[in-house]
Amino acid sequence: MTNASYKEIAEISALPAPDETGYVTHYIFQYIDFNQAPQYVAARHRFSDCCFLGCEIPSAMEDCIGSSCLVFPRMGRVYSAFKSRLYDGESLYKGYNPDNEESFGNCFDSRVYADYMEKGAHCNNIKESLGRALHDHAILDAMNDFLSHFDERQVVAIMGGHALLRTEEAYRKVVHISKTLTERGMIMASGGGPGAMEATHLGAWMAGRSEEELEDALSILAPSPSFKDGGWLRTAFEVRKKYPQDKFRSLGIPTWLYGHEPATPFATDIAKFFMNSVREDILLTIARGGIIYSPGSAGTLQEIFQDAAQNHYKTTGCVSPMIFLGKEFFTKEVPVFPLLKDLVDRGRYNPLLLSITDDADEVIRDILSFREKE
Repeated sequence: MTNASYKEIAEISALPAPDETGYVTHYIFQYIDFNQAPQYVAARHRFSDCCFLGCEIPSAMEDCIGSSCLVFPRMGRVYSAFKSRLYDGESLYKGYNPDNEESFGNCFDSRVYADYMEKGAHCNNIKESLGRALHDHAILDAMNDFLSHFDERQVVAIMGGHALLRTEEAYRKVVHISKTLTERGMIMASGGGPGAMEATHLGAWMAGRSEEELEDALSILAPSPSFKDGGWLRTAFEVRKKYPQDKFRSLGIPTWLYGHEPATPFATDIAKFFMNSVREDILLTIARGGIIYSPGSAGTLQEIFQDAAQNHYKTTGCVSPMIFLGKEFFTKEVPVFPLLKDLVDRGRYNPLLLSITDDADEVIRDILSFREKE
């Protein structure tokens, strides 16, 4: 296949006419049932250099598809291997009824996770591993479409532990940071799970609203402080219903590897992956506006050093801020900040943009200062 750009077609109403040579060329058809477009099939258009992903193709159309095309079967399974758009709270939790918490086990996300665990996180079934890889490729493509609408320095990530309680002061700090940065035009991203990740997307969800409304939202969430508590997901949907919004966006990037941790429905756009290693690399790479680290465990530490390596080698083309929120934690409990600073001072790392603070407003100032640089 050539290197020409391809236009994606996900709706029958968007089916293209042939070009001046009489061919339909450089298109990607996603889950199109051509049986529902009999006139289009009857026109006998010739297809060249196209991809048919999970399409229903009538026999009358098969000989119109040239050898330069790729045709992937629908691969019937719980999930679609050829997603044309990102998930959101509604699609990920389709089938969940907040008034019946037992319905959580029947929602789309739970069914995919159950299938994932049944077949194995590291399965040897080629068809299944191919389906997961195709799904993740489609999600990556959809995420790139989403990010193409923003400047690369608009994307800021917040990393931190899933165990952070909704009632803790650190949770409030993350909410405040994310809310303020979203209102200032940033696109907030996280691993898309509970704890500090949820706080990131709650802040973005409540952007543009008053402090009184935010306090009310926090009070609704407070009776279920941990994702292990009953009502954790129900109260999140209660806040969404009471305070709907369609103006501000945020990007959650969770994984079914940690499917026992529910994804936060406060993320307006959700890129959920099967491959955790792919997901972690993507999250660190897209956050060119900076990464804010709140206290976490092994996963957060891994992200810190992976981010430091990216900044050392400038693999994204620039050095982005690494801001540590929590002096006591990052200098005493997990003394990663003094280690990084020492490595920079001794020339083992190229200069990194390191800072550490307990002040949420200082974090905001550092991020905005970097954003405003040429």
